[in-house]
Amino acid sequence: MIAKRTEVWRSSFLAQEVTVARWGEDGRPVLLFPTAGGDAEEVERFRMVDALAPLVRAGRIQLFSCDSVPGQCWVSDAYPASHCSWVQNRFDEFLYFELAPYMRHLAGERNEILTAGASLGAFYALAAVCRHPDVFSHAVCMSGKYDLEEMLEGERMSLDFYYSSPLHFLPDLEDAQHLGLLRSRFIQLVTGRGAWERPHYAQQVAGVLGARGVPHRIDDWGPRWDHDWPSWRRVLPHYLDQLSR
Repeated sequence: MIAKRTEVWRSSFLAQEVTVARWGEDGRPVLLFPTAGGDAEEVERFRMVDALAPLVRAGRIQLFSCDSVPGQCWVSDAYPASHCSWVQNRFDEFLYFELAPYMRHLAGERNEILTAGASLGAFYALAAVCRHPDVFSHAVCMSGKYDLEEMLEGERMSLDFYYSSPLHFLPDLEDAQHLGLLRSRFIQLVTGRGAWERPHYAQQVAGVLGARGVPHRIDDWGPRWDHDWPSWRRVLPHYLDQLSR
């Protein structure tokens, strides 16, 4: 069992409390996003922390997770899409201005942050690197759903949604400094072909990244790999072992 530390913050950007959990005290900082409407401790309940324990104990990574505030909004059916889009964009500000500085303070300012996530968590891992390549360096995106436009349910796309969605803002990105830095980063897209997997989602992202010259790779683990935690517990340690050497 890896010791866990949790904190509850009042985010000024989200105007609500957010739980942040941390496992380990040394090594490369990894921000692991929950799935869909998961909370900061979901990755522990589904034994992902156990799967990563050898890397944590060896001091190669320290693991962070936080509540999926926008995911909880999207899956609740209690709010219009415009509000969920607003929350999604404010969540990005929380990550950049509140959580990332906290992580770098603990891990050392020179340590760039790796992101990772599965399903909807893969979307947020991708978005963090694409929007803020000055802080987030690599993303491991497993079984991701990257186009959330269907969640608008007919509502007009807002600027909050547009700027928080890499599939939408990347094709139009004109900031040469931002794009140049992003081209020094790396996106690992991982998919399977088992139950509930959608390999074409990764292909869609790869097309956009490739068109903008952003380094990336798709790994297809084949038909035996389902869209489920047992697959992700095998996959993520493999990539974080490589990235933390």
